[in-house]
Amino acid sequence: MLITRRLEFDAGHRIPDHKSQCRHLHGHRYAIEITLGGEIIRRDGDSADGMVMDFSEIKSLALEHLIDRWDHAFLVHVGDTAIVQFLQSLPGHKTVLLECTPTAENLAEQAFAILDAVYRDTYGNHLRLERVRLYETPNCWADALRK
Repeated sequence: MLITRRLEFDAGHRIPDHKSQCRHLHGHRYAIEITLGGEIIRRDGDSADGMVMDFSEIKSLALEHLIDRWDHAFLVHVGDTAIVQFLQSLPGHKTVLLECTPTAENLAEQAFAILDAVYRDTYGNHLRLERVRLYETPNCWADALRK
């Protein structure tokens, strides 16, 4: 059985070598869909009975391990030195340094890597992360899939 929880967050980024508008500092209202696979829990009296995982728990774990870190932050490649220096000059600015250019594809991969261990077999029902879909805009997204 597959289940999916969708969450949203806001973040800024830029793609330094992009030939169009994305080379400039800008932000997005990102949406992330976290798809988990596992067996339906069948335990009378258990609050998770009939579920793969409680949707509220999917949300709380995603907030703790990913969303709270990225929300209202500027996601920047460590090699984008001028922007890194600028952001570090702003007192208390929320900056997330990445080892990759913050494209939708790379952010989806990063999110998958962060969340993979978080959801692994939480209930003993062979739970595992199957897909992270990251929407950069309502019409553009990237999927990071279990290989």
